[in-house]
Amino acid sequence: MTKPLLELQNLRKTYGALVVTDDVSLSIPEGEVHAIIGPNGAGKTTLIHQISGLASSVSGRIVFDGEDITRLPMHERVRRGLARSFQITSVLPGFSALENVALAVQARSGSSYRLFGNAARERRLNEPAMECLGLVGLAPRAHLPAGLLSHGEKRQLELAIALATEPKLLLLDEPLAGTGHDESRRVVEVLRRLRSRTTILLIEHDMDAVFSLADRISVLVYGRVVATDTPERIRANPEVRSAYLGEEEMV
Repeated sequence: MTKPLLELQNLRKTYGALVVTDDVSLSIPEGEVHAIIGPNGAGKTTLIHQISGLASSVSGRIVFDGEDITRLPMHERVRRGLARSFQITSVLPGFSALENVALAVQARSGSSYRLFGNAARERRLNEPAMECLGLVGLAPRAHLPAGLLSHGEKRQLELAIALATEPKLLLLDEPLAGTGHDESRRVVEVLRRLRSRTTILLIEHDMDAVFSLADRISVLVYGRVVATDTPERIRANPEVRSAYLGEEEMV
């Protein structure tokens, strides 16, 4: 069996008396596309926050590539190969697409931001940044200000920024959020291309995308994992139908 790249062991997160994630355990092998689905308020984004380091855990362990990273800050997790995107795009609108990605390359190399405005002019930053833009289909838009990109293109740019950190694991929080049909299709195609380069853990409400992309799916309900299985078995699972998917979504 493939060695787990990410292991979540009994993770729990509370805010006062509110339990958001409850005894979550998952094992994700290298090279897998793993989707987490569930109703609104199930704790999906909080779980991604815990994995990325944006939120601390009350109890439990996070083991990444054989190392316990439970108490490591977010930037140290990035250095070890964890990268994430957010539900809401987080790009610098006044900088070109290339400059946005070049800054991520610069941060990955450990450089300071003293060359902030000129990052994309340096060849050592520019070349890997262009490669990342090419991977997500944005090379022709490299010199366009990010603020002028469409919403879907901004999601693609966010993926390029994440790729620039050379991730072993890519955490994606609703990468299709707010995209139209054509934009959604382009982002899904990008994710298909990326699956050969990195392990992917994603949260997504678009069930067509989830079932076409994921090797395995975990269903989170009230902060607990109620099922983890292949897309076919998740689709047929009566508990999942009852708790989340519903008969009308399974047709």
